[in-house]
Amino acid sequence: NQLNGLRFASGHYVQALDCNMGAFIGECFKMPYVLRMFMPVDKEDRSAPRCRYLGFREYIYTGREGTVGKCHAAAEWTFGTIYQRFLTGLGIRMHYGHPDFLDGFWARNRGGMSKSSPVVNLSEDIFAGFNVRMREERSPHIDALEFEKGREATFNAASNFFSKISGGSISVIRSRDNHLLCERIGVLHSLSFYFTSVAFYTSNLMVDISIYLYVFLFVLFQLAGLGPGELAALGSTFSTEWIISMGIVTLVPQVCEMVLEYGAVHAVKEVFGGLLSATFFFIFQNKNIASSMKEGAKTGIARYFFTGRPPANQHQTWKDIYVTYWKSHYRPAFTLMLGYLIYSCLAAQESGRGRLPMVLVVVSMIAWVITPIIFSPFPRWVLIRQDLQEFSHFITGGAGAGEDELAEVVERGQKGTVRSLFENGLAAEIRCWTESPVLALLFGIVLKVLAAGFAVVALPAEILDFLPIFLVALSFSWVVVLGYFYAGLNNVFLVLSFIVWPAAVPCAHFIVGTRWNHPNALARMPEYLISMCFFFFLLGLAKEIVLFLCRVIRLLSPCTGRSKGGSEVGHMHECVRVCFVYFLVHQVQFVEAYIVLLANLVTACLLAVVDKVMCNAHTWFLLNSELARTPHGDRYMERNGTLWEMDTASFGMDFFYEPDSEMEGSQGDEPPNSAAWAR
Repeated sequence: NQLNGLRFASGHYVQALDCNMGAFIGECFKMPYVLRMFMPVDKEDRSAPRCRYLGFREYIYTGREGTVGKCHAAAEWTFGTIYQRFLTGLGIRMHYGHPDFLDGFWARNRGGMSKSSPVVNLSEDIFAGFNVRMREERSPHIDALEFEKGREATFNAASNFFSKISGGSISVIRSRDNHLLCERIGVLHSLSFYFTSVAFYTSNLMVDISIYLYVFLFVLFQLAGLGPGELAALGSTFSTEWIISMGIVTLVPQVCEMVLEYGAVHAVKEVFGGLLSATFFFIFQNKNIASSMKEGAKTGIARYFFTGRPPANQHQTWKDIYVTYWKSHYRPAFTLMLGYLIYSCLAAQESGRGRLPMVLVVVSMIAWVITPIIFSPFPRWVLIRQDLQEFSHFITGGAGAGEDELAEVVERGQKGTVRSLFENGLAAEIRCWTESPVLALLFGIVLKVLAAGFAVVALPAEILDFLPIFLVALSFSWVVVLGYFYAGLNNVFLVLSFIVWPAAVPCAHFIVGTRWNHPNALARMPEYLISMCFFFFLLGLAKEIVLFLCRVIRLLSPCTGRSKGGSEVGHMHECVRVCFVYFLVHQVQFVEAYIVLLANLVTACLLAVVDKVMCNAHTWFLLNSELARTPHGDRYMERNGTLWEMDTASFGMDFFYEPDSEMEGSQGDEPPNSAAWAR
């Protein structure tokens, strides 16, 4: 849009504005004076202007639209004002998008305002800054001017925004422009260039990886017999809990800037008053950034996320929340939870050594699960019941399970309109094994093989001896899965396929003898837990090897030149579908989804009680005092029946009417116009 509009722009200076921007009339009066930064009045030679791009402050007016808008506005103000001013002092500031002024004549003759590309189009504006830097020009920031800008005010939209720009940062790292700059600017300038381009996203990725390494390291310490006491004797800093994190340290520049601009009272009120909400919000968003970068690095694709910028009071359903975050937050939270549980079990066996509580780790994995519900407005009992029913039907639904539905599964997965948990997980698996580069898949498999080899060497034999228990359970599970396919995709068999697993521990004495409970079952529990986790890791590795071989065979097949809808692609999709069930991927997701449902239910009920007892305190915290006055009896975001449905309920059912299964279970004794007639 910018490149097309630039063709019709006249004048020496150009400014691009989106529909989410505005300006006070007083700021517009400053513009002639601000534009003199390009070319002072006493200079007439346009061949040597002071700068090519000129940035200025932005006021995020959606900061008044609730807690999410305030958190997003604080982040934007930190980056768009404090950070830009600092980068200008270093002489390394780039162009980060509208509403910067630019030298229109220079841009029209040197590549335009951005780099339009189907691969790097998510962070296209920074390439104009690369262009400025490679031509030894300047792109400063001034504080004399301030425009308005609107940002996302709902939680899901804010998450999509962070996912979009962090996924685009991977393409920036892989770009030719970035490579050329790093070759020519030297070591010292490379450090400042790192902070002006992708440092924020890369740092979040490293922090995210360090959380898993931290827990994994303490599991190894416990297996080696090193508790906090032994670590303290060795002089290691791992012997104490790490409480002061970099997230707390980064508050200092914002507090100092607010004291300078607004005064100490306002700074303390804004920063420390919103510290709790900002902690949960940015813990979640930092994980969002890290997950998007991992996805971009793995697939090589920068995916565009449509934010839409809906109003702040829009309710977010549990189903939509799960579809958005199951891969980026819920699954990593369960992985981290398993690691922490293994560490706690090992430490409990040796109570004399003690253990670290790992407060920040526990807070992180809890925040990854419950934060979307905390930031979902209007926790009303009717909405909770509505979301509970919809999410339950989503989990147990069988849409997309048939072989003839594979093409529709792929299409719905691309559009984000999945109908069931099975379809959601299968679409993600198909996308992973058909779109990811073969070398990236091979690299991931090699890393996991090396990790499995290290685990075989490092784990004690007492733990590895329990693996046959789960191998027998897997054989029984495969028999049940075979019945699932032969019985016409009956969900009863899927339920039975993972009910086999809890029965594996009581039946373990038939496989490993008396060792299964010697000296007692509780003492053996860490070994069961670790061996089960390692077995599922090996099972996932076996699935990846099978699908990788299928992918290689498809590439080497002489029929690869067929159309995209040909049989070779269909065979690959069918292989993914079969492995999706036989290797227990769907069964594990089924259990995880119900855990998420339980966490959502508990959190939403607590927030509903707080709203009911404390005069809409949660609504006041999340939105504002005006919406906090909304009575609990008012209907909001309820899926009421149509007038025809209410008429048929009042005057009798129509002869040709067949009741919906969801409506049948919600009639009860309530009046026809109640919220129980939810679709």
